Amino acid sequence: MGSVLIVDDEAEMRLAVKEALTRKGYSTELAEDGREALMKIGEGRFDMVISDLKMPGMGGMELLRSIKKVAPHMPFLLITAFGTIQKAVEAVKEGAVDFILKPFTLEALEATVEKVLRLKDGALQTGAKGKAMISKGPSMNRVISMAITAASTDATVLISGESGTGKELLARFIHANSPRAERPFVAVNCASIPEGLLESELFGHEKGAFTGAIASRHGKFEQADTGTILLDEISEMDIRLQAKLLRIIQEKEVERLGGKSPIPLDIRIIATTNREMKKEVASGRFREDLFYRLNIFPLFLPPLRQRGEDIAFLANHFMGKFCNKYSRRLEGISDEALDYIKRHEWRGNIREMENTIERAVLLSQGRTLVIEHLLLGYDGCPEREGQITETISQVKANNMTLWEMEKGLIRKTLDDVEGNRTRAAKLLGISVRTLRNKLKEYGQVLPG
Repeated sequence: MGSVLIVDDEAEMRLAVKEALTRKGYSTELAEDGREALMKIGEGRFDMVISDLKMPGMGGMELLRSIKKVAPHMPFLLITAFGTIQKAVEAVKEGAVDFILKPFTLEALEATVEKVLRLKDGALQTGAKGKAMISKGPSMNRVISMAITAASTDATVLISGESGTGKELLARFIHANSPRAERPFVAVNCASIPEGLLESELFGHEKGAFTGAIASRHGKFEQADTGTILLDEISEMDIRLQAKLLRIIQEKEVERLGGKSPIPLDIRIIATTNREMKKEVASGRFREDLFYRLNIFPLFLPPLRQRGEDIAFLANHFMGKFCNKYSRRLEGISDEALDYIKRHEWRGNIREMENTIERAVLLSQGRTLVIEHLLLGYDGCPEREGQITETISQVKANNMTLWEMEKGLIRKTLDDVEGNRTRAAKLLGISVRTLRNKLKEYGQVLPG
């Protein structure tokens, strides 16, 4: 079990927390204020710190900042009776792993400490609806810790990040760990529903509200009543509908198209975006007042290329997953293939990596996943297979980088089809969209 430093100026609180954690098998030390805590940290080794926020002399936030300078990876749990959601976000942004409000039960504290030390000890796997968010490094563990804090409240959450980083999965995780977990979770992709249909889809309509409305229909907000609604890619919503959404958030009620009276709602809203919302607001494409209503609890999912500590871990996870799915017997990833995985930019993030590893597992024949399996697929023709083999041989002979190898393969394919991207994508076994993204990644230096 872990060693915990408990910092609180109230003797009764210190002893109560000590007794609860000692009973669970944790080793504990006590400090009356921040200065004593820093002295004890200098003298001994602790697995985490639990500190009150408001203390004479050095308070909890100041202690947190001081600890992060000398022990940046030390988990820090902040306890306060004076906190707000904004203070919780501030504490986590400063480096706290979580935030708990007085009064709290000792059971809740014990569960939080267990979760924090589990985060510290290594990989964390959190699941929702049969899928899992896999992380090992501190950057994602901090995001998940913040998500757990958000889940315990009804605050509106705005999740931002590039496509493929797992924004919807994180939204489902927040719902699954919230008091509304047993209530409906309704997801709406604002980018995929035609603008003319989105209003009816979200708010519902009454019979005869417009041509073709032959019956009344509950909208997504009504379907999510008592639960959570996810507004995926909220930045794609028409500015006119943004005004209606703002009113729903403010008034906690929705009015169907053609309706005569509003319908009260008990609902939690989570929104996601792959854009920089402040730029959207500055350009006039998104309402500033709605942005601030949605941005009560902001979460940012970093792109995979910024999660260096997770890349190899995720690759091995996906290899194991697809070996089980397709009854393959791969035992590992070759050093060359792993080097490619680590160097690749993964512009499509987790989604791209998962698809790449799945294809590689399907192409594998032996016990090791090798670099050939990771290269862009082919349509089964011997000529394309020979081209890939030839390209790999050139890489090994000329000491090219793996990035140059992939770029060269695409260049040669485009040359063969006289720049026809549709044909090139078919030969390479990828979509035209993926090819277009690759060309963008290479700075449009290729023909086509």
